[in-house]
Amino acid sequence: MDPDSLLLMTRFLRRFSANSEMVSNPLQNPWRSEAKPSSCLVRSSMQSPNSPSADWDQVFSFPSDVYDRDDNSFATIAADMTMVTAATGSNILTPPTSKQSSPTDIQETIVSVSTIFYPGATHTHSPPDLILLSQDSVFFYVHSQKLLEASLNGFNSTLPLSLSQQQQSAGNHSIIMLPENAEIINVVLHTMYMMSCTQFSPSLDCIIQAVDVLAKYGAPLKTYIAPSTPLYSLILARAPLFPIELYAVAAQNDLLELATAISSHLLAFNLSNLTDELALKIGPIYLKRLFFLHLGRNDALKRLLLSPPALHGPTPQCDFTEQKKLTRAWALATAYLAWDARPDLSTSAIEYALGSLEEHLTCPLCRSTMKSRLKQLIVEWSNVKRTI
Repeated sequence: MDPDSLLLMTRFLRRFSANSEMVSNPLQNPWRSEAKPSSCLVRSSMQSPNSPSADWDQVFSFPSDVYDRDDNSFATIAADMTMVTAATGSNILTPPTSKQSSPTDIQETIVSVSTIFYPGATHTHSPPDLILLSQDSVFFYVHSQKLLEASLNGFNSTLPLSLSQQQQSAGNHSIIMLPENAEIINVVLHTMYMMSCTQFSPSLDCIIQAVDVLAKYGAPLKTYIAPSTPLYSLILARAPLFPIELYAVAAQNDLLELATAISSHLLAFNLSNLTDELALKIGPIYLKRLFFLHLGRNDALKRLLLSPPALHGPTPQCDFTEQKKLTRAWALATAYLAWDARPDLSTSAIEYALGSLEEHLTCPLCRSTMKSRLKQLIVEWSNVKRTI
């Protein structure tokens, strides 16, 4: 290197070194460290330690970052911060512990409340003053006065509340725990409030148990399961699917109107499939009525089938001998129907079995009498009683 270049490089290094010392001055920037020979300089492997460029490496000095401070410096700063915190009495600089801020330590309580009988429900003019708690922990907010009006035994002797219970509640809702599940209590409360619960589609077992629970809590069944009441309509809507089970419920509780309406769906029921349990539940009176319904319709059908079409006066084309053929054909067809007589025999089945005889008749008068007799038979069978 020539002398002029060496002189310029020396001046540049002096100025750079001066600026570095100003930046690394602790008085000017307490978070910066003092200048040190850098250990991050990359030295070429082709240079020897005694080369001129190696001497220049010792001249380079760069200000270190705050992370280059030694452990003692950081310890001093931490001690100063602790002293400031203690003097001011503030915990701002103290981070919360993981136990205090952990979301897993927050315990949530989920309470199940009825969607119909909830605190803000407006079933009456007054707000609810009583809570019924089901076995599966569902809350029902109800009116104690409404339950007392619907019950003849004080809601199974749980109402009215005793003086100690009223004092214990201290203005809050009193709670009565019930052994039944929420589905059953829901049907019971809807019945006592004269409300329909068809939107919940209660199961057959739920409906049967709800009737028993209504009787348990003193609700007069002949009042709350009378025609045009919500529970009566609900039971009658399920009768086509479960006729014998619901007939047994009606018979057990002596609900004649309900049993009569359900019995029309029992015409197709095979009485030989009746179990001993259902027979005991139905009882002798309603069981006799059911048997008489089946036997009476079978006997009525046989009596109606016995009368053949009326005979007309003899004509050159159809005398009494020809008309007797129609009588014999009618007897054979009706014997087939009478042998397989069922209480639920439809009018279309009768018309199909006897209407085919008309196709083999050539006499217009015989065809006319045949049509008249068949129409009369269908009308008479339709008028036979279909209920108990």
